[in-house]
Amino acid sequence: MKRSNFFLTSMAIVGSLLLGGNTASAQDKNIAYITSSINVQFWRYVATGAEAAAKEAGYTLKTLDSANDAKTQLQNAQDAIAQGVAGIVLSPTDSSTAPSVLKLAEEAGVPVVIADIGTNEGKYVSFVGSDNYGGAKGIGEIVGDTLSHKNWTDGSFGIIGIPQARINGQLRTNGFRDAMKEVGMEKEVPLQQMQTFTAEESFRFAQDMITANADLRAIFVESDVQAIGAQRAVRAARKTGEILVAGFDGTPDLVEKISDGSILGSGMQQPYLMGFKATEALTKHIAGENVAKEISLPVLVVTEFNIKSLRDEMNLNVFAGELK
Repeated sequence: MKRSNFFLTSMAIVGSLLLGGNTASAQDKNIAYITSSINVQFWRYVATGAEAAAKEAGYTLKTLDSANDAKTQLQNAQDAIAQGVAGIVLSPTDSSTAPSVLKLAEEAGVPVVIADIGTNEGKYVSFVGSDNYGGAKGIGEIVGDTLSHKNWTDGSFGIIGIPQARINGQLRTNGFRDAMKEVGMEKEVPLQQMQTFTAEESFRFAQDMITANADLRAIFVESDVQAIGAQRAVRAARKTGEILVAGFDGTPDLVEKISDGSILGSGMQQPYLMGFKATEALTKHIAGENVAKEISLPVLVVTEFNIKSLRDEMNLNVFAGELK
């Protein structure tokens, strides 16, 4: 009887170990995408691209929302690592918070690919981002040409920026400023930084800029729906035709505003493509393939004059198929 009990106990332990092994194997096919905020359309499009690439490579992907909070981001990383994911795609809340996640993942032996925003330091497999400087300078050059044509370069311009603690935010700001310098427009009103990332917030920022600066001629908004908020403020102040509004990134509503000329244009990143390329790089690394340390994706400079020709490309890579 004792020998029988020992045998049964031994078999139970073996069965448990085998089950554990199977569970680990299943976990090895899971990837986590830790996003800055799923409430922002851009990050939802990144997540859609990431999911498509994961599925193509035979993985499942779970999106974890950091809600623009560094503590939540770190907790998401801890949870993902505890669940035994094969790798992490990270879109940090900002560049200064990314290193704590990278350190945690490095200690656990979990590879990380960064999708956009960037990091101040830390080890990662690859960084997939957009040419933020070039995209902002490109749309800035469109603004500059228009200002020059209207003889408005003696006026001032304003920037409603994403947080400047983010490397991509710094690049967008510098790109647009350099474009303004090229047309001799160096009079800049105080920069405003987004916190809630809403059209209502940018409406208030733009309203304050307009009220305090009678010579304001252009507003550059470093995100998509927020550009619509700034355009609303211009309209409410009865300054349509007197103040140019340009944006960065894109939403279907922004496409409509560009098409009808109420917003001059936007430097549109390709978030679906970004999510796809970041996850593709991660799965290739896991498979033992070499991947580039940095992958830079072009930004589409979209105006009312080229928006029709870019529609198919925008529909897939910018809007993940959601453009009507």
